[in-house]
Amino acid sequence: MAFASGSNHGAFYVAEVTKGTTPATPAFKPLRNTGITLGLSKDSIQSEEIRQDRQIACYRHGNRQVGGDASIEFVWADFDDMLEAATCGTWTANVLKVGTVRRSFTVERFFSDISTRIRYTGCEVNNLSLSIAPNAVVTGTIGFVGVDQDPSNTQIAGSTYATAQGGCPFDSFSGTISEGGSPIGSVTSVELSLENSIEQSFVVGSKVAAESTIGRSNITGTATVYFENMTMLNKFVNETASSLDLVLVNEAGDQYEISLPTIKYTGGQPDVSGEGSISLSMPFQALYNAGAGSNIVITRTPA
Repeated sequence: MAFASGSNHGAFYVAEVTKGTTPATPAFKPLRNTGITLGLSKDSIQSEEIRQDRQIACYRHGNRQVGGDASIEFVWADFDDMLEAATCGTWTANVLKVGTVRRSFTVERFFSDISTRIRYTGCEVNNLSLSIAPNAVVTGTIGFVGVDQDPSNTQIAGSTYATAQGGCPFDSFSGTISEGGSPIGSVTSVELSLENSIEQSFVVGSKVAAESTIGRSNITGTATVYFENMTMLNKFVNETASSLDLVLVNEAGDQYEISLPTIKYTGGQPDVSGEGSISLSMPFQALYNAGAGSNIVITRTPA
């Protein structure tokens, strides 16, 4: 008997026209990942009856929902659909801003060594994060909230599977980081997180969610810099609005510019834990910018 191995695992997705329904002949795209936890979970219903024999006699499965994360290395082109879904925006002339268009996917996990496929329907991007650190590729996490699991574990007749478009992931050696409109060279890391606060809504008569609600586009993060002077720290102390602009460039010259046109720092402490360099951790909140019409603007520029 063969056991499933992570080295033989693949993940794919296809956009749904109707949330929770996989297209009849789906054209799957690769969901590139370094690990994935997407799966079905169920609530439980247990009887509270008190019996003279001290036993629990009744236990039932309750509401069903899908959730989990895909860990990623950020590459050119292959996550453009996920960026759209996370922002609820639409790529227009290679520019993406926050919008109100909700998108759902069927996500399929393929365990090729045991010839088994597991499909999850109605998957929306609930959160997306990116991490930029020295001497490392740009990594991130895509968090999904879905409706249900398809009972079938075989390939859908007529389905196709595309190959990845992008090459190697972006790294921290290429590109630039600007803060407050000026390039800054003392950054040791930048963490970004977009949260949509999607919640499933259940009704009597169904174990799967009848609908889901979505919250506000909440973008937060942390910029960690070497402590050189009071310039950065004073932006927190004085509640001074600033901005953050990240430019990522791959080996081929493809480029993403991720701009947060208005941010406010929510903290800043030059903590000392030893005799080495002192870093200043600056958490921030991104805000709506009237000029940009969004709290984030992503621009893609192919080589």
